[in-house]
Amino acid sequence: MADRVFAGAILVIALLYTYIAFTVIKAPFQYDPLGPESWPKLLGIVASLCAIYLIVRPDVERLKADLGTLGRLALVVVMLLAYGRLFEPLGFLVSTWVFCTAFGIMLGATPLKAFAFGAVTGTVGYFACTRLLELNLPAGLLNHIL
Repeated sequence: MADRVFAGAILVIALLYTYIAFTVIKAPFQYDPLGPESWPKLLGIVASLCAIYLIVRPDVERLKADLGTLGRLALVVVMLLAYGRLFEPLGFLVSTWVFCTAFGIMLGATPLKAFAFGAVTGTVGYFACTRLLELNLPAGLLNHIL
């Protein structure tokens, strides 16, 4: 029952968000096909569909999370907040590198493998977004190099 109540609350929020995305958000110009107007619409539709799925077919399993798991989840939230805060000052590449390295270590990877994962993820992500998708990402600390 708790799944359905939670999904109902999420559905109300998602429908309000979708309404706002379709009626309020108007960019003066859209420089790419998936620009500032498309993402909120897509997010609202997907969130609404997921909430409807949870209402129709909720999970029958009980959430059994021990204190260690809840602590790691809280740590992930803190890491995501730090990532968002440091995104512009450090730049996409460096902040993603640091986040992915820390996340890999938290999930049990060796520091060397986590560092390599962070380096590859940050670098490939940066060049895929800036060169292939022609998006503007902050260079941050590497502004003079990139």
